[in-house]
Amino acid sequence: MAAKPLHLLFYSTLVMLVSLQFQASSAQTNITSRFPLLAAAGAGWSSPSGRFSFGFYATDGGLAIGVWLATAPNITVTWTANRNNTPDTGGSLRLTYDGRLIWIGASIQDRPVAVPPRPAVSGAMLDDGNFVLYGADASVVWSTFASPTDTLLAGQDLVPGAQLFSSVSDTNRATGKYRLTNQQNDANLVLYPVGTSNVADAAYWSTVTFQIGFLLTLRLDASGVLYQANSNGSFTSNLTRSGSAKAGAEAYYRLTLDPDGVLRLYHHAFVSGGASKASVQWSTPSDRCLVKGVCGLNSYCVLDHDGQPSCLCPPGFGFLDATNTALGCTVNSSAGECRGGQQDAASFSMAPTLNMSWVNAAYEVMGAGTSAADCQAACLSDCFCAAVLRDANDGTCTKQQLPLRYGRVGGAYTLSVKTGGAANPASGGGGSGRDTRNKPVGVGRATTIALVCIGILACVALSAFIASARLLRVKRRHVALANADAGEGLEEETAPLRSYTYQELERATHCFRDPLGRGAFGTVFKGALRDGEKAIAVKRLEKLVEDGEREFQREVRAIGRTSHRNLVRLLGFCHEGANRLLVYEFMSNGSVADLLFKGGAPAWPDRLGIALDVARGLHYLHDELDSRVIHCDVKPQNILMDAAGTAKIADFGLAKLLQPDQTRTFTGVRGTRGYLAPEWYRGAGPVTVKADVYSYGVVLLEIVTCRRSMEMEEAGEERTLMELVYECLLRGEVTRAMSSDEVVDAAAVERAVKVGIWCVQGEPESRPSIKSVILMLEGHLEVPFPPPPAS
Repeated sequence: MAAKPLHLLFYSTLVMLVSLQFQASSAQTNITSRFPLLAAAGAGWSSPSGRFSFGFYATDGGLAIGVWLATAPNITVTWTANRNNTPDTGGSLRLTYDGRLIWIGASIQDRPVAVPPRPAVSGAMLDDGNFVLYGADASVVWSTFASPTDTLLAGQDLVPGAQLFSSVSDTNRATGKYRLTNQQNDANLVLYPVGTSNVADAAYWSTVTFQIGFLLTLRLDASGVLYQANSNGSFTSNLTRSGSAKAGAEAYYRLTLDPDGVLRLYHHAFVSGGASKASVQWSTPSDRCLVKGVCGLNSYCVLDHDGQPSCLCPPGFGFLDATNTALGCTVNSSAGECRGGQQDAASFSMAPTLNMSWVNAAYEVMGAGTSAADCQAACLSDCFCAAVLRDANDGTCTKQQLPLRYGRVGGAYTLSVKTGGAANPASGGGGSGRDTRNKPVGVGRATTIALVCIGILACVALSAFIASARLLRVKRRHVALANADAGEGLEEETAPLRSYTYQELERATHCFRDPLGRGAFGTVFKGALRDGEKAIAVKRLEKLVEDGEREFQREVRAIGRTSHRNLVRLLGFCHEGANRLLVYEFMSNGSVADLLFKGGAPAWPDRLGIALDVARGLHYLHDELDSRVIHCDVKPQNILMDAAGTAKIADFGLAKLLQPDQTRTFTGVRGTRGYLAPEWYRGAGPVTVKADVYSYGVVLLEIVTCRRSMEMEEAGEERTLMELVYECLLRGEVTRAMSSDEVVDAAAVERAVKVGIWCVQGEPESRPSIKSVILMLEGHLEVPFPPPPAS
């Protein structure tokens, strides 16, 4: 055979070396910067046994990076990197020369997977399922075991203060609805829904080790024993027994908090040929309706014949989304109006459901031995009561506000919900979501006659109301015109806005020479029309073109045709080429923020008047317009004072205009930190006018105390202004929360504080309407003692 030329021999040798190096890298257990991993489903660095891999796996929408056990037919993911990131494609995973592990060249952007405190020089996938990075001294500088996601593997610890979070689903590894917390303050291992505080009402399982006296670590050993132990091993508490493994089989155990909120210990057995079989060795809780949060607010859980949970609505409620009943229920009947602190009981009824379990978040308790009739009657006459829970064991009756939480069939409570209309426990259930086991078989003839009579009377009353409203509206227009003729500056409600040219407003503001302030979208300048006869404020929208256009449209649509005394009047606009300018009446006394936080705040009676002015402006937006308006950014900086000392709401650039038949909306987060209602930032369902009520509550507490809502947080304190005020309320010392020593009417201040705390409740249904706020502040409506504010 002829000898190969020297250059061909060199080439063949080089190809062989590269091929060998590539083959070695595919099962590499000593990963360095020389061995990148190309992004592809199933591409990974394997452990020596081949059972575990670290790399790319397929998920909904693309690829993700994680650790998996090579089970069949599908892999079992045990850890996920950056689990809440959007799945991606392309690029490669590599250890960089500066010691970071990064997904480089992904289609969206480069993604750090691990940034160790010290640079890593190599990594390895170990046989126990732990992927580690090593520093130059061969010590571990980063590992997946140190930051678990939803799973613990044998040899992995859940240390005090650490948590497991469930995934959204088996194919979506983002953070789900439940968490397992190893509480650092009391050594208790507890299951909670995500988004709740570590309180007993939210817990649905625990190890009851809160009185042990020292901290415990949760551990899983290779034989399947799940146990808690203290730091020196002198105390252990087993949660499970040792698993059973067949001779000659490899066994792997994992503890996973599954998407349904159940904590399960799995056993994976591998037999010859690589086949595997999974089984559940232990789980808790056994009843899936015990998982709090399996059904949303105002709904309750019942198990079907297969042990699967279903969600139902109490009478008077309907599903938020009939296609996704787990989202919860909302009221579909009116709770009526309050008059003098009481309600017309004859217009409403109580619909009971027996043998229930709910979280008892009572705001008022009636003693043991209360009859069912007295319990229901107490709720019917109380404006704030939405439902009552009566304990069948001792007759204790408790009044409840909405929302109702964590309901399920099976328990000692009878839930009675206040519903509109004549007494009929079966009317107004949640449609297909209503539990029909307590439904009466029919409606009596007398009840039918009563309903017909009530309907006729209601029609007559409605006709009279419409006629009166029309007469009142005509009268208001005449009054408005008369006021305008008298020089009071008010215009007829339907008067059109004036369109100005840019040159007119440039002259009116002397080339925008006198700025009054700057906001998120632009700058406000002082100006004058008609040779200085009428002072104006001109907002020049300067941010992005599309943002300026959106604010322009919102301002014009939301308040462009109103003349309410507690709203800053929008006089006109300029919409010319790239120019977007809005013309308002000029407020000569600045903002409420200037009055409250810059020294020399008005006396308490004047501040209470400001609070009422703001509430009346919101009442107009929420209840008196044909289409409701949610302001979305109520704060002292957006409340301006005119020369007469009247507070007026301004800046509708973030406002949301609802359709005439619309009471709630889904929309992105908008507003200002410190005043945002919780439902904005947690994305919990639709947003209503109650978001403005929350912001108003914060402003009201600021008006009472003359303190900024964020000043305590900015000073490094752990409690908020709301929590400070509530603590003072509990002690009966509300005036101690005020920033000055002024002499005040303590009873009036306490009333305003209680109203403010009601407004800043965490759930929208617990907050009063702005109309009720006005009645309470004016003393026409009794103010019950509020529960703690939103944290």
